[in-house]
Amino acid sequence: MSFFDGMIYNLKGLRWAMKSPKLLMLGLTRFFAVIFLTVICGSIIIAYHQEILSLLWSKPQTDWLILIWHLLSWIVSLSLFGLSVILSYLAAQILFGAIIMDIMSQVTEKLATGKVAHKSQGGVFRQFVYLVSQEAPRAVFPILLTLVLVVIGWLTPLGPLLTVLSPFVAITFLAWDNTDLIPARQLMPFKDRFRFLLKTLPFHLGFGLWFLLPVLNILFLSFAPIGATLYHVDLQKRENRSTNSRLD
Repeated sequence: MSFFDGMIYNLKGLRWAMKSPKLLMLGLTRFFAVIFLTVICGSIIIAYHQEILSLLWSKPQTDWLILIWHLLSWIVSLSLFGLSVILSYLAAQILFGAIIMDIMSQVTEKLATGKVAHKSQGGVFRQFVYLVSQEAPRAVFPILLTLVLVVIGWLTPLGPLLTVLSPFVAITFLAWDNTDLIPARQLMPFKDRFRFLLKTLPFHLGFGLWFLLPVLNILFLSFAPIGATLYHVDLQKRENRSTNSRLD
């Protein structure tokens, strides 16, 4: 599927949320959790804003330097606020967001197909260990890639280019967090799931593009599991029709 399909499926997920009270409640729970944590982080940043700025640059005495200092103050404030949104989202994910995402995915899959597909690995404990071993690389790889891009930006003249590239790398992995819910639940090996991401990069870029919108990105992130699940359901339907047509 194409870049524009990715954009459409994210919007489609929002429309489905409006039709299902359960999905709407789960999405709003994630939304308000991120907002709540953002307010807390933002309040801490505002309270210690002067101290943080003083660590970077003490207020100068020269008039024109004071003007630059105030400009830097605004830049630091906006940057810290953006950082607070990211940290709040990560905190919400660590605390309970991932669980809600999987529940949203299961509810959507059941509404779309009438059932939730699972695969067993021989007991609850063994299945849990398997999932942890598969999910750990997905959590570590984006962090390592981001660090590599930062180091390359520091050590080479590619800094401005990587500054533009980094947000698109981030939204691609944020999109994958959602589209990977069904494959992870079906215990597909990590290497196969990562190969799938590489094959569908345009779709994931389109799906994640909404995450770049200020303020609205929190809304789209909160309901993204719905559209991502619908994408996988439709993809599986297409594969089944293709298989049946070849057999006929």
